Formats: sequence, structure tokens, C-alpha cells
Amino acid sequence: MRRFLRDQGLALAMFGIFALAMIGLVFSGWSSYNRDQALQGEPEVGLPQYLVSAEFGEAVFENWESEFLQMGAYILLTAVLFSRGSAESRNPDQRDAQDADPRLAARRRNVPWPVKRGGLALILYENSLTIVLLALFVASLVLHAATGAAAYSHELERAGLPGVSLLGYLGTSRFWFESLQNWQSEFLSVGALIVLSIFLRQRGSPGSKPVAAPNAQTGG
Repeated sequence: MRRFLRDQGLALAMFGIFALAMIGLVFSGWSSYNRDQALQGEPEVGLPQYLVSAEFGEAVFENWESEFLQMGAYILLTAVLFSRGSAESRNPDQRDAQDADPRLAARRRNVPWPVKRGGLALILYENSLTIVLLALFVASLVLHAATGAAAYSHELERAGLPGVSLLGYLGTSRFWFESLQNWQSEFLSVGALIVLSIFLRQRGSPGSKPVAAPNAQTGG
């Protein structure tokens, strides 16, 4: 167990923080929702009812959408673009290990099975991280649109107006405002990390260059 905690401590810490933040989101969102219900003269709801509400789903999925878009775009763009001096970039003047053709390693031991199999399995595998992240983005976007349409329709119906469909909601300024307010912050943070890692350091982090490395050194 001790070795597992050491070997997977980073992932466990991230998912632990996620769980704590999600618990905080649930209870703060539930309280805020019931406050709005009271202001509208409607009855409060229990926690289970809130968890299956469109309002809760919208709050969750609009943020997941931006996170998966940011990470998918980051993985894809760092495969084709450079930023000299950044710890987040490949070196534009040489080939890195990530550029190696996996087909040349097919006969080695302990390589993943798609590398040994080759063909379509290898093509999918060598792009699998981007594919999965962007698929999660699309799924989150659809869920955001579906829950957002239901929540927006509820608001319209309380005002005596007809609701909107999922496709109709995609054409509203509200949907794009919810999406773009998250997208802009995600790409700002990644861009800041790319540029700041040229000049600043964090000893011990793989996201930083060595402390004594010159600013022009590219990659970790």
C-alpha cells in the first residue's frame, strides 16, 4: 500500500481535491438553488432531487466541457507547435522522444499491444490521448446543452413563455456565454503557464525546467 501511495500519489491527490471540490459544489449549489426557489415562491427541494436537477447538471458539465477542451487542444497543439524556451514545448531544433516512430519499436519487449499489432490499432493508439480528451469534451458539451436547455426552459415556463429544445438552446447567447466564459479562462491559464515557464522555475516539478537551466532551453 505504501508503494502504491508513493507511485500514484499525484493522481490520488488530484482526484481527492476533485472529490472535495465536488462535495463543496453539491452543498453550496443546493443551498443557492433553494434560496432561488424561495425567492420565486416555490418549495425547497431535497438533496437527491437537486442532484438530478438540470441546474446541477448544467453547473457541472459546463465546467467539464472547458477543461476537456483545454486539455485536448493542449495535447494536440503541443504535438505540432513550439514555444522556444518553454518547459511545456518540444525543442524546435531537435527531435524529442515523443517524436519517435513507434513502428521502429514494435519488436521490443514490454511495448503496448497496439504497437506490436500495428495498422489501425496503432494509428488510433498513437492519437488516443487527444481522441479521448476531445470525445470527453464533446460529451460534456452535449450534456451541458441538454441540462442547460432544461434549466432555461424551466425559467421561461415560469415566466409564461415556451421552452427551448436542445438545438434551440445551442443558438442562444446564454449557452455561448456559459461556454466562452470558461473557455477563455482555461486558455489564458495554459498560455500563461507556457510563457511563465520560460522565465520561472519550480524545483522538483516536471512542469518546470531545471532551476539552473537557461531561459532559452526548451522543454523540461
